[in-house]
Amino acid sequence: MIRERAKNIGDDDIAAIVGMLDGWLGKLSWELLIDVIEKRTRARYTRQALHRHERIRSAFSLRKKSLAGNIARSPDLDMSPELKAALDLIDRLRAENQRLKAEAEQLLEQFARWAYNAHTRNLSEGFLNTPLPKPDREQTELAGRRGKSRKLNIGS
Repeated sequence: MIRERAKNIGDDDIAAIVGMLDGWLGKLSWELLIDVIEKRTRARYTRQALHRHERIRSAFSLRKKSLAGNIARSPDLDMSPELKAALDLIDRLRAENQRLKAEAEQLLEQFARWAYNAHTRNLSEGFLNTPLPKPDREQTELAGRRGKSRKLNIGS
């Protein structure tokens, strides 16, 4: 049986996968993650495809370390469903907070690297803060089949 190739992993997919990792409880492995992703999105990715994305890779390793360091909560028979839901939410938010702190730290390191590289090439702060050029939304002229030019409106 030949399986169709899954669609490329986009920003929304990465955010969803990282969200799955934030709420992950129990044993974590790439195969288990791939299975959960397939159940939720109907797309099966390989470990290599997931590992290629920095946010997924760092969220996975951070969550794996977090799960290894935590002692699992023992199921309390007297715990109300509301309390269990609240504790689960707290665990998820702690995991998300930990991941966001790690991502912020990586971005600060990247910024420091860029600042150093810009300094070594004598790029001024004014040059680095130059705004991006506005997109050209003018009409483009295309040559037709018979050499006639026609106007094509690109953008809105």
